[in-house]
This record gives sequence, structure tokens and C-alpha cells, in this order.
Amino acid sequence: MNYFKQTVLGLIIFSSSSSFAQNGSDKKIMDAMVKGDYKAAVTQLEKADAKDGNNANVLKMLGYSYYQNGDYENSITTYSRLIVLKPTEISAYYYRGKARLNVANDPKQSLNSMRDNFYTAAIKDFTKASELSGEEDTQMLQNRGLAYKDYAIFKSFKSKKATEKAACIALFNNSISDFQKVLTLQPLRKDIIDWITYDKAQIASLK
Repeated sequence: MNYFKQTVLGLIIFSSSSSFAQNGSDKKIMDAMVKGDYKAAVTQLEKADAKDGNNANVLKMLGYSYYQNGDYENSITTYSRLIVLKPTEISAYYYRGKARLNVANDPKQSLNSMRDNFYTAAIKDFTKASELSGEEDTQMLQNRGLAYKDYAIFKSFKSKKATEKAACIALFNNSISDFQKVLTLQPLRKDIIDWITYDKAQIASLK
């Protein structure tokens, strides 16, 4: 089954239905999630998390709500907690990877020195999510391709030596490889074709 053929939000709600919507507080959580009111969802979910810090369904929805609110640091922390409880939860790796990539691309001043770590961690998360899904998923491949591309761009700004440029070229080539796999599954996607063209132009500029 392609994990991302259905929306992650839908999976969260349906997988949580057995343990939620049983009282007023739970109903508020589910209503907020369905409406896309993630600020309200966070408020309710944080209360639920305070009562039971080991509820995987709560952590799944809380991590997703933090992500939708742009609170990437708390999203990363929450998904990391979820992974401890459920090491094979694909969505946790996928969204933690996306959150880490967002932090790397738009870091707070206090996190600027850690951008390398966020890029490499994001790539590892997308790789792990892909391994767990057991198949080549276009969402995984596309996001990992973007992570390789963005990491290569970041490193190229300070690449002077031949070995440093070679490392950047290797990252761009990894990006191209993932994008080409996406095109195999979804031919003629202009956005992917444009990214491949961009990667190749950057490689040429480093030679």
C-alpha cells in the first residue's frame, strides 16, 4: 500500500477513532483536527499529553498539529517521542524530516550553527520512512531530493577546495537520482524536471 495515497490527517483521525471522541475533551480534539484548527488542536492535545505522556495517538496528532502551525522544533520533539513508542511509524519519520528541513532552510539564529545536522537528519528521516514503507514513494523521494538539493546549496556557499566542491556535487547527484525516480513513477512533472535542470546547472558551476 502506498502510505501517502490517503492524507496523513485522515489516517490520524481514523486510526485514533477507537480511543478518541469518547468524552467532551476528546471530541474537541477531533473537531479541531477535522476543521484544520491546529492551534485549538494543540491546546487540547497538550492537555491530553500532560495526562498521558505515552499515548501514541495523542503524540501523532500533536506532532502533526505543531507542524501545521509552523512550530517545527516542538513537532520534531514530539515525533521523536512517538518514534520511541512506535519505531515503525512512517508518518513520524516523514514529518520529522520535513520539520527538520524547514528548520535547516530557515533557521533561528540560535540554530544557525546546527544547519548541517538538520539537513543530514532530515535526509536520514526520509530514507528511514522510505525503508519502512517498503516501496519507492514519490513523496519520500521528492522530499529527500529537495533535502539533498538544499543541503548541497548550503554547503556550496563555503566550498572553496576541490574536495569540498566534490562533496557538493555528490549531494546534487543524489538529488538528481531521487528526482529521476519520481519521474519514472510520475512522468512529465514539470516541477521535478525543473529541479533536475537546476541541479545540473549547479554541478556545472562547481566544476
